[in-house]
Amino acid sequence: MKKLMLVIGLCAGLLLLGACASVQGGGDLTGQVWVLSELSGNSPVSGTTITALFTKDGKVGGSSGCNSYSGEYTTSGSSITFKAPMAMTMMACPDDVMAQETAYMKALEAAKKFSVKGDQLTLSDGDNKALAIYKAQSQELSGTSWEVTSYNNGKQAVTSVLVDTTMTANFGEDGTLSGNSGCNEYNGPYKVDGDKIDLGPFASTRMACDQPVMDQETQYLAALETAATYQIMGNVMEMRTADGALAASFNKK
Repeated sequence: MKKLMLVIGLCAGLLLLGACASVQGGGDLTGQVWVLSELSGNSPVSGTTITALFTKDGKVGGSSGCNSYSGEYTTSGSSITFKAPMAMTMMACPDDVMAQETAYMKALEAAKKFSVKGDQLTLSDGDNKALAIYKAQSQELSGTSWEVTSYNNGKQAVTSVLVDTTMTANFGEDGTLSGNSGCNEYNGPYKVDGDKIDLGPFASTRMACDQPVMDQETQYLAALETAATYQIMGNVMEMRTADGALAASFNKK
């Protein structure tokens, strides 16, 4: 009986240790867009958004506040390693934004441990000091409003919105997408299932504008109907076709 109780106690202790280990670190990094909320105890520079997206095949990428970055990572339990150097675009931004970007990339290189608790991801060094803290990005579209920044013109090219025109997209709680397509107002149904999206068909008013504006309108509405997936990262949303081509991109209003 004593031996049985000892075995039971040992098993319970092992289970408790396992639970503690789960609480202390590790978790699933994938399936979320992570938005930085703290970098070494400081909030991000105003007007910047730093993100991280982890894939199951060991790839990581996102925005570092000015540039985009991409690279590889490996995990084992609660340990994490980012392979350096990472690939980055080469845009220039104000000095404080560039300094933050440098600090962020150094934080990734220094990260040794990670912990996912609810909607929070923490990257820490070997002494468990928090280097970067993220919050999971909501992918909820219902009730959100966006301004179009670029769209696929149907000629295998992504083009910016014409100067002096504005195109918008408002996702209603009733499953209706409406907005202005540069000249006319449009509306139509939308459906979301995970990161999958189905848009249109769309109806629009019948105002006439200059031909370039009318061409833009036709191309934008056509691009929307090709969208198959979407992803929100910070204040930016991208819609892509089933084969991964960019259909349209938006900034949150």
